[in-house]
Amino acid sequence: MTASKMDRRKKYTRMVLKDSLMQLLKQKQISAITVKELCGLADINRSTFYSHYFDQYDLLDKIEDEIIEDMKGYLSQYNFEKEEESLPMIEKLIEYFASKQDVCKTLFNEKVDTTFQKKVMVFAHGVFMNHWTTSKNFEEDASEYLSTFIISGSIHVIKSWLNNDMDKSPKEMAGIINKLINGGLFK
Repeated sequence: MTASKMDRRKKYTRMVLKDSLMQLLKQKQISAITVKELCGLADINRSTFYSHYFDQYDLLDKIEDEIIEDMKGYLSQYNFEKEEESLPMIEKLIEYFASKQDVCKTLFNEKVDTTFQKKVMVFAHGVFMNHWTTSKNFEEDASEYLSTFIISGSIHVIKSWLNNDMDKSPKEMAGIINKLINGGLFK
């Protein structure tokens, strides 16, 4: 068998497993999902599953990490030193969430026990806040609280937008978030 056929099989198997897990997460917690149930829905045998993942938690972790890596790729083209790039950068990130609406909506669901929101917060803190707090000369001892406030608020706005079936365009949402971050609530 050629290497390309094997790669296609691996990609297909992983895709089917990811899709199956997302489908099951819409119905129940990760702790209630079994590998047997996951394999049955994906129509693969358990030994094939275990050749790719340790368990359902490992699969979920890989899905979350893949999304974070995609977000890094989306944002790598922006210069964080330029304030005028903040709006297009936020818009690009929201477009990414829109392109992955179903998966992100499922992973952000508060009824689903995942670490996705925490991973997004850590990622966002590393990308946005280190530059933002230093460029705004914000008090160092309060910058952690500012970071948590801005990132948590932004994530909840995005979650609400996803749950409202993306009733505004990514550009409109980016404008709202950017205005809240840079203009404040009462300006």
